[in-house]
Amino acid sequence: MRRAEVRDRLRELIDARAPGDPMPSERSLSEDLGASRPTVRAAIDDLASNGLLVRQHGRGTFTSPHKISQEVPSASGQPIPPAEGDWTSEVLEFRTEPAGARLGRRLQVSPADNLLHVRRLRIVDGDPMALEAIRLPAALVPGMTADDFVTGSLYRLLRERYRVNATDAVQTMEPTVTDADEAERLGVPLHSPALLFERTTQDDGGRVIEFTRSIYRGDRYRITSHLKLGPNSG
Repeated sequence: MRRAEVRDRLRELIDARAPGDPMPSERSLSEDLGASRPTVRAAIDDLASNGLLVRQHGRGTFTSPHKISQEVPSASGQPIPPAEGDWTSEVLEFRTEPAGARLGRRLQVSPADNLLHVRRLRIVDGDPMALEAIRLPAALVPGMTADDFVTGSLYRLLRERYRVNATDAVQTMEPTVTDADEAERLGVPLHSPALLFERTTQDDGGRVIEFTRSIYRGDRYRITSHLKLGPNSG
């Protein structure tokens, strides 16, 4: 049996199992599918690189765990609901430093103006999910501490403590792979599939108040969009 055929059969086995369930051993799969063990191993590697299977050293191969879903509404101006799960954060870096030319342009401040730089590991239901690098104009958030980034909503904090109302954001998303530091922090193999988000946020006066760059695990995080399709939809 060819590698592609083995992949298709393995996908059927994955679909019949719940997230996090164990898969049969390579020997058992080889016998059941009538394929060589190297072919089975290569097919498993393919599916693991796509996030459908997870290898655990000394334990075996498992279907990927439950994905955390983020709903994105299609209607303009409709608030984005929070992602599912219980989210907390571990603050890895917290410092103030000059914006410099590149970030100054991004946040529409002088290169000499200070930015609050926060890097944190986002954790959901006890599992590492994302790495975020957040930049805020320091003059906007006097007295903000690292503890403010452990739990709760940043936008709620800006609104309630600083009277800064985040209203508009431009966010891009593209596929990427983890580097060595990201892989270690997120508990995934080097060069694992990931999602790169960059978001620039404005308040109700048009002032740029935030720039955030985030790396999310591709095997555990999923974006769900609800689309309205009219008669002229392509």
